[in-house]
Amino acid sequence: QVQLVESGGGLVQPGGSLRLSCAASRFIFNINTMAWYRQTPGKQRELVASITKAGYTDYDDSVEGRFTISKDNAKNTVYLQMNSLKPEDTAVYYCYAKDIVQRGYWGQGTQVTVSS
Repeated sequence: QVQLVESGGGLVQPGGSLRLSCAASRFIFNINTMAWYRQTPGKQRELVASITKAGYTDYDDSVEGRFTISKDNAKNTVYLQMNSLKPEDTAVYYCYAKDIVQRGYWGQGTQVTVSS
């Protein structure tokens, strides 16, 4: 059963912007952390950004200053605003949520392609 659903991916030129959204099922209770990961063929899935229930954020150095993670607790939704996109940002982006008893949930992934 799909419990996290991403949207907002697509094709964009370098320097452009995209906003990803991830909506969590309300059957996921007591979310502690939500995050965005990305993965390209032949590489490990890597953490891009995370946000705690209290609002603490962390970013990979490669996206610091360009991406912003935010959330709406009432909607169980996390967002990733992606600005100044670079070709190296091209990847499948996955939403991840972890609850307070350490159960993890993954979205299906959304493709982001940055190309001229």
